[in-house]
Amino acid sequence: MEQALRTMLGMQDRMNTRVHPDWIGQDFAWYRALWIECAELIEHYGYKWWKKQAPDLEQVQLEVIDIWHFGLSALFATGDSIDTMAANIAADVGDFRPAGLDVREATEALALHALQSKGFSPRRFWELMLASGLDFDGLYSAYVGKNVLNFFRQDHGYQDGSYQKLWQGREDNEHLVEVLAALDSNAPDYAESVYAALRARYPGTAASARA
Repeated sequence: MEQALRTMLGMQDRMNTRVHPDWIGQDFAWYRALWIECAELIEHYGYKWWKKQAPDLEQVQLEVIDIWHFGLSALFATGDSIDTMAANIAADVGDFRPAGLDVREATEALALHALQSKGFSPRRFWELMLASGLDFDGLYSAYVGKNVLNFFRQDHGYQDGSYQKLWQGREDNEHLVEVLAALDSNAPDYAESVYAALRARYPGTAASARA
């Protein structure tokens, strides 16, 4: 587990550095992005008892991965090394036993902690991860995929506003779900394969890839 955690922390650092070279020094409000992602998760899961709703579990799990991105980023505020952070997370969740919260309850508990502490709780996240149907292996493979999508977005104009988030009438996250389902997350070139598959679907690059 610690090696996978080190890999994800390193990928998060590289992604954040791509957005801002001194991202740690900027002291961004990661906790705020985290709890807003929690609200988006609830939208996908459903909360309107006055109408028929069916949880979109694939999108719920993608929101869990987005929360993990922001949670990992928040942990860098401690100033600890990646090795230390990975060891601390592993120790924090190593003996974890779920409390049996459902997705909405686990999401609210994580969001409440973020608002109260302006930080991130791996244990509360673990409760949400398990409630959403993910395990650590699923978290890892989906995280790598979403990290690649974030790099893809940056490479195709996310910061200047030219990136197209809708492809053939669907959000890029929905395309990512299909891409990940078709690939082997244990393959050594997994990340590169995810990027290539996204490029083959993206408007403009898809046409050039077929030429």
